Amino acid sequence: MSRAAEVPTAAAPPRRTAPPAWVVVALACAGQFLVVLDVSVVNVALPSMRADLGMSASGLQWVVNAYAIAFAGFMLLGGRAGDLYGRKRMFLVGLGLFTLASLAGGLAQDGWQLLLARAVQGLGAAVLAPSTLTIVTSAVPEGPARARAIATWTAVGGGGGAAGGLVGGALVDVWSWRWTLLINVPVGAVVLLGALWWLNESRAGDGRRLDLPGAVLVTAGLATLAYGISRTEAAGWTSADAVVPLVVGLALIGLFLAVEARTAAPLMPLGLLRVRSVASANVAMFLSGSAMFCMWFFMTLYAQNVLGYSPLEAGLALVPSSLAVILGSKAAPRLMRAVGARRAAVVGTCVAVAGFAWQSTMTVDAGYVVTIMCPGILMMLGAGLATTPLAALATSGAAPGEAGLVSGLVNTSRTMGGSLGLAVMSTVAAQRTGDRGTAEALTEGYALVFRTGTGVLIGGVLLMLVWLPRGVPAGSAGSAGSEGSAGSVGSLGGVPRGAVEKSSE
Repeated sequence: MSRAAEVPTAAAPPRRTAPPAWVVVALACAGQFLVVLDVSVVNVALPSMRADLGMSASGLQWVVNAYAIAFAGFMLLGGRAGDLYGRKRMFLVGLGLFTLASLAGGLAQDGWQLLLARAVQGLGAAVLAPSTLTIVTSAVPEGPARARAIATWTAVGGGGGAAGGLVGGALVDVWSWRWTLLINVPVGAVVLLGALWWLNESRAGDGRRLDLPGAVLVTAGLATLAYGISRTEAAGWTSADAVVPLVVGLALIGLFLAVEARTAAPLMPLGLLRVRSVASANVAMFLSGSAMFCMWFFMTLYAQNVLGYSPLEAGLALVPSSLAVILGSKAAPRLMRAVGARRAAVVGTCVAVAGFAWQSTMTVDAGYVVTIMCPGILMMLGAGLATTPLAALATSGAAPGEAGLVSGLVNTSRTMGGSLGLAVMSTVAAQRTGDRGTAEALTEGYALVFRTGTGVLIGGVLLMLVWLPRGVPAGSAGSAGSEGSAGSVGSLGGVPRGAVEKSSE
């Protein structure tokens, strides 16, 4: 999108002087940090939430999935809303919704109240996140300064994911699980006030329409599918309790595809999926996300429910894995230049396979280094190495004007895969554990999850070898995919819709 398309709106309050660029970047990065932090900050609080609110083991997955599904389903819509109605306006609306939902979740007295608050949080994040990078790139002139600003945005995203477990553990240990949500309220209020005063308004005057039906259908379909999968644990795959929501979910997804094929401004142009690199990379990202997204959930439960770690100890235990994501993301462009994007994706996934296979050998009395740290590092190092080349391959097959949309689609595919994968893996673990509540039974269930994840990732490797395009120039791929991936692996950050166009102006 050209700079000429950016037109000021009358909504911006007059000021005598323009805000310093560093203030604008700091505000946008603060919003991105909150979005990414809330993906992981609740993980170490899950056992405490369950004990306090009386939630079931299978229902616990929805504390994570309610946020992830709402975020994934409305993320592309949030980016388009920012283009049409103003990036500052959508930043304020999204952050306000996110902050109010955090307050409601922190004060929840029942499980359904917490889950509803988490879904609204995800909706707020979907409106907020796409505006953050656009605000950063519009505040800083093209050149080295903009590159440094984007690098800061990326690092903040990675830092939010890495800090989540540690921050969550400290809050639960010192106060209670409620503060993993309530902490967003004062921070969100400060950022809101700063954004009201400092941010300028901008929008794209291209007259496109919002595809609200598409966003609602894909979100409802994904949530219904996940609910149907979770019902198979107690009722079985052939019972009406499971079959009906599964059929309804598939029908909603089918209706979503029909709407996208007919609407003039679709949320997801189906024609993009006829491009081999776009289709193959998104399917690979979906499979990778279905395994990787579950890692934090089950590692946290294993550390606390089996090994007896406190929430803070569990958060500290996963810090090396969080740092490995960032390391892998930073190393990925070099690996791509050395062996090509396709082989880099395969190598990264194979590293993750080794970690998942190692983790599947967990026992009830093993030590930290061999049970959590080493396999965790391999899993997340592989995730960091694989995600950047997959995102790069997807954007390499898109027209210049569609690169931002494809980047958003990659993030959506990974998050949707993670949401459905968590529903499946939670069911797998619960069916193996059964009614037994012993450490041995729980370990058997968690180990089966990682064995299943190993199989899924092996399938992903085979798919990449067969379907990913060969001969994509590593330099062009790296430039498309490296900007946002470091902050997005294992999180919900990443490159929002429109980011690629903005960062390359």
